[in-house]
Parts: sequence; C-alpha cells; structure tokens
Amino acid sequence: MKVLLINGSPRRHGNTFQALETVARALQESGVEAEICQLGGKEVRGCQNCGGCSRRKDRRCVLTDGMNDILEKIWAADGLVIGSPTYFSNVSSEVKALIDRAGVVSGANDGLLRGKVGAAVVAARRAGANFAFAAINFLFTKCEMPVASAAYWNMTLAGAPGEAQNDAEGIRTFETLGKNMAFMVRRLRGQ
Repeated sequence: MKVLLINGSPRRHGNTFQALETVARALQESGVEAEICQLGGKEVRGCQNCGGCSRRKDRRCVLTDGMNDILEKIWAADGLVIGSPTYFSNVSSEVKALIDRAGVVSGANDGLLRGKVGAAVVAARRAGANFAFAAINFLFTKCEMPVASAAYWNMTLAGAPGEAQNDAEGIRTFETLGKNMAFMVRRLRGQ
C-alpha cells in the first residue's frame, strides 16, 4: 500500500512540505509507504480542454510538460495527499493545473481516481485556507474518492518557512490525518 503526497509549493522545504512530512511519517509508522513528490515550481500548464485524453484513452494528458510523470505515480498509488500553500485564498497555480488535468484524464479513462483515498493539506500565513482546502476536496468528491479527515481542517497557519514546526495543533492534526488515512487505505484494500 502506498500514498503519494504532492507538494504544490514552490518552496521545496517550506511549510507545505513540512506538513506533508508529518503526514508521511504517520503513514509510515502505520505501515503504509509514503512518497513526497515535488510539483510546486515546475512549469506545468492547466488543462487545455482539447479532448485528447478522451480520444487516446491511454491514461495520459497530451501536454508534454512533465505532468504525466506525476499522473503515473497517482494512478499507481492507493491514496493521494495534495498539499498547497494558500495564494489569494486558493491553491497554487501548479496545484490547480494538477486538479484539472488529473480530474479530466481520470474521467476520460473510466475513473482512474475512483476508490483512492484523498486528503488535502494546506498552509496559510493567516487566512483563506478553507477555500484552498475546499478546492482540493472538490477534486476528490467529484472523482468518487473517499476523503480522509482529522479532528480539524488539515491546515497549518505559518508564514515564514519553518513556522509550521511551531504550530502544535497543526502538527497533531497532520499526525491524526496520517493515521486515519492509513486506516482507510488498509480497510479499502481489505487489510
């Protein structure tokens, strides 16, 4: 069993990454393999609504900007955690591109995301995190993915890189999320 965690922040080791690391640790301690994949900072484009993936039905997007490498990892995983910083009360542009393209390619190929466990992780300096959190969860619910949760929304309030380590409630939330996600992945895979 494996969960792919995607860092949608261009800050490779910033607060979004640190939150994802906490979730990954909890997954691994619960016996589930976890891999963090860097998306933020890559030059990826949004969906062009060209219909190419519907015509080809090869589990890939026709755009050749590197997104297909990430999509392959998503299709192979049992669960998906998408992490994003909050930019103007929404996800990063890279995460938005992932949401649109993963959703469209999944739908064009008989629901590649269906049944995978999903979870959103969001970092915000102060406000707007609920909108970013919702944007990610819209993908999961649209694609028939069960959503893992914690005792609070999966977010950290942190501005400068490293401040997520000072958010004790956020850390507890991410640890709980990792444990809950591991439980769901195991149950859905019959273990």
